[in-house]
Amino acid sequence: MHLPTIVEEPIAQPALPIIDLSDFDRDATARRAIAQQIDNASRYTGFFYLRGHGLSQTQLDALFEQCRAFFDLPLEQKQASAWTTARSNRGYGQLGREKLNPDRPTDYKETYNLGCERDEPDAPKNAYPEALPQFRETVLAGFSAFSAVANRVFRGLAIALDLPEDFFVQRHDQQPFTLRFLHYPPLPNVLDVNQIRAGEHTDYGTITLLAQDNSGGLEVQTLSGEWMAAPPIPGTLLVNLGDLMERWTNHHYRSTVHRVCFPPGTSAGRSRHTVVFFCDANPDTEIACLPSCQDAQNPPLYAPILAGEYLVSRLNKTYQY
Repeated sequence: MHLPTIVEEPIAQPALPIIDLSDFDRDATARRAIAQQIDNASRYTGFFYLRGHGLSQTQLDALFEQCRAFFDLPLEQKQASAWTTARSNRGYGQLGREKLNPDRPTDYKETYNLGCERDEPDAPKNAYPEALPQFRETVLAGFSAFSAVANRVFRGLAIALDLPEDFFVQRHDQQPFTLRFLHYPPLPNVLDVNQIRAGEHTDYGTITLLAQDNSGGLEVQTLSGEWMAAPPIPGTLLVNLGDLMERWTNHHYRSTVHRVCFPPGTSAGRSRHTVVFFCDANPDTEIACLPSCQDAQNPPLYAPILAGEYLVSRLNKTYQY
């Protein structure tokens, strides 16, 4: 039996920050104080926990119920809505479809992506499993709730960067977001020694919101290059910044490398489920270094790029066709 990478006991590191959004809409003083916390976390860890985010436990429980129900369906039913192209980026991805780290075997996970529903004839469409009558209603409600959380985080980031408060909200107003269900199956009897649940990677967009079950296994790379566990904390979401935010801010903010390994003990023998909300900027948004993030000693590190072009280029490198 080949053993994959297993999480060892976590290295002693400062815990990821926990930021409470409960008072964000109280007044400008409260928003500024919370924005300062978001700024600190974005510069030093690129990851932080979020309390008071506005999603109820009932909403999250309903999403996890549909997530588990979908992955419990027979493979042929899941394959009926298979992921096909990076531009639509919707549908089911079976085991082995993604390779986040090109130096490892394919990731040991299966996925299901859903996006914003639009009326335009050429707009990508979601495929909803007929066997799950509550699926569509639940995921659309979840999509709306996650969008509201994202917009509050965007407002905090804009305040922290001395931008108009709606700067990022406006550049995400087409809601090119992805609600993703993830299933990491239990550790099998035979697995490539280098295979893990999700290889080392950064996220591609601006921010990501993550709801975890209690299985564990997520690790975040620290500034010193060590790995720190990011376990679930009841009542919180995890937030991390992606590549486009790092480019926008000229590396003032971090797009942090992270991975999902098999946790130690009995946890490796059971499934892990997560609900993820990836936020990308409107496809035609130019991602160019913000004026406040450059000067004579810190010129722009990247040429401008359209958000949609960057996302498609990264997805095409990730998926195994």
